[in-house]
Amino acid sequence: MDFNVRKLATDAGIFFSRAVQFTEEKLGQAEKTELDAHFENLLSRADCTKNWTEKIYRQTEVVLQPNPGARIEEFLYEKLDRKVPPRPTNGEILGQFMLEAAKEFGSGTPYGSTLIKVGDCQRRLGGAEREFLQTSSISFLIPLRNFLEGDWRTISRERKLLENRRLDLDACKARLKKAKAAETKAAAVPDFQETRPRNYVLSASASALWNEELDKAEHELRVAQTEFDRQAEVTRLLLEGISSTHVNHLRCLCEFVEAQAMYYSQCHKYMLELQRELGRWLCIRFYSCPIVNALHSSPSVNIEEVQPPASGTRKAKVLYDYDAGDSSELSLRADELITVYTVPGMDSDWLIGERGNQKGKVPVTYLELLS
Repeated sequence: MDFNVRKLATDAGIFFSRAVQFTEEKLGQAEKTELDAHFENLLSRADCTKNWTEKIYRQTEVVLQPNPGARIEEFLYEKLDRKVPPRPTNGEILGQFMLEAAKEFGSGTPYGSTLIKVGDCQRRLGGAEREFLQTSSISFLIPLRNFLEGDWRTISRERKLLENRRLDLDACKARLKKAKAAETKAAAVPDFQETRPRNYVLSASASALWNEELDKAEHELRVAQTEFDRQAEVTRLLLEGISSTHVNHLRCLCEFVEAQAMYYSQCHKYMLELQRELGRWLCIRFYSCPIVNALHSSPSVNIEEVQPPASGTRKAKVLYDYDAGDSSELSLRADELITVYTVPGMDSDWLIGERGNQKGKVPVTYLELLS
């Protein structure tokens, strides 16, 4: 083991000098080299970027993976440089349970067949969630983490080095100031009436020593100033790169929003399809019931004789396709707009619908009444 005592002593001396300078600055006993206003603004902007990026990154992790245990597991796999094993989403698990339950209850039963429809939809929702999580991780989380673990660590390291260079510079300034004061004192003209010649020789010798010390202090100051200026320029360039970081994070944020919008659009599409399928299936079973038909057909309404009231008509949006059961009903197509109203003696589950010259009874459950 190569143990360099001289280097160790030198490093210890530098550390002690910096510690003394830092302490005296805190106590107000030493001057401190101040950075220019632009540099201070860059430092403040960098700190703000780091703090908010870290908060956004952590909260995005919580949104994408609410389970803290799963987040810890993914973190450990990442640190071990191993691939995270595929994990089904909650929607996929729920869908699988529903499909298995449908097998037990019987796929031909009303409940079993409905479980199959809903379970299949839940599995598709879970698949869409999986794609969203993967896309969001690649396009948003990973770039934020790369900044925190890469660029920011580099900036922090260079800032720490700059602070050390500043402490060295201020320590050199303090030594030069002391050397100048001592040299001025040693160079003072002695009083020959009260001072022996021997003391004059000693005073001249001390003055020469302080001149030598002054030259050394000035040289150290020039070296320290050069190193400080060089490190300040390096740090400044890194801090100015925060603007490029903002541009990159803006692009990542837009990609995250696109992925989120696509995910919610898919979920909405799947749920609308399920809702229409269930609504159509339930209504067919409900209105095909003989008892229900008997109730709805009494009292009867002659559609040809029905006239719209002077007031009370409304617009309605059709939610699902509906095929008329007889000539008194009006067939519907999803998403179309029709005019509806009620007439005396009509069942509350039905309305009279009009579309152009066509007119007939329509079930309320297939409509969304508009104001």
